[in-house]
Amino acid sequence: MENIVINTVEMHTGGEPLRIIKSGYPEIVGKTILDKRKFVKDNLDALRKFLMYEPRGHYDMFGAVQVVPDIANADVAFLFMHNEGYGTMCGHAVIALGRYCVDNKLVPYKEPESEINIQCPCGLVKAFVNCANGLTSSVRFRSVPSFTVKSDIEVSVPAYGTLKVGVAYGGAFYAFLPLNDVGLNENSPIDQIRSAASSIASVVKAQEAIVHPESADLSYLFGVIFTDNMTGPYFDLTVFADAQVDRSPCGSGCTARVALLYHKKLIKLGESVEIKNRLTNSSFRATAVEETHCGEYSAVRVEICGNAYYTGTATFTAEAQDNLKEGFLIA
Repeated sequence: MENIVINTVEMHTGGEPLRIIKSGYPEIVGKTILDKRKFVKDNLDALRKFLMYEPRGHYDMFGAVQVVPDIANADVAFLFMHNEGYGTMCGHAVIALGRYCVDNKLVPYKEPESEINIQCPCGLVKAFVNCANGLTSSVRFRSVPSFTVKSDIEVSVPAYGTLKVGVAYGGAFYAFLPLNDVGLNENSPIDQIRSAASSIASVVKAQEAIVHPESADLSYLFGVIFTDNMTGPYFDLTVFADAQVDRSPCGSGCTARVALLYHKKLIKLGESVEIKNRLTNSSFRATAVEETHCGEYSAVRVEICGNAYYTGTATFTAEAQDNLKEGFLIA
């Protein structure tokens, strides 16, 4: 570990960090991107902890590492990492990576928009990067087919009673319910929000079979999203992975939420909504743009638009005598 030298580019989207690994990572092998995801989990997980955990990261850190795509029309491919492991989709990361890929000439710069096909573990995501006067700015991306599994599931959660949740997919599966259903609001202590989300996630995982129709690797509940009362104004507060709190409105979560709203006929095709994270007051614009299917599910493709910003670069190393060099977490 002490011989490791990893260079990164640091960004954030709506306040949610993204540590992009630029160099120093070992070769990631596998026939498909899901094979590569399994490879890093089985063989390189110490490096995830090295970069995501303290003292180089923190409990709510997020990262991305580039891999070789295995889809013919993909320009680039990335794996996503967080405090628990490796995600299947990350919208805030795609927004940041759109700018990063154009700025680093991984795809050609073109005005007024540069297009880039990004292969994520959940599938191919097309991003559109606004370009003017040699500079990149906002990014929108079009999701994989997104769908509602169930719009109203009753779950009995200790300390919170019987709750109704919706489960939807936007590159990852999320459970949705209004925050005030658990007696909290956006000003409540964040530890109480984490605790409520973790309790709900445990019950939903135990009660409901979360199955993606095309891949077992995508078949798991990634997080819980607390909302308003689903009729606007729209806000999301996402707790994912191991009780990690998203500082942004959560790109894949907004995608899943639009799929749920569309399923409930609360929005129409082509209608845009603004979804905010009130902790940071950051927002994404979300639009259901096209009907499609995913297995037996009626689905929609959703466009999410937001802004990402550079915050710096870093070189991460370790010294042999450092007893904490492998990283640690304090929740």
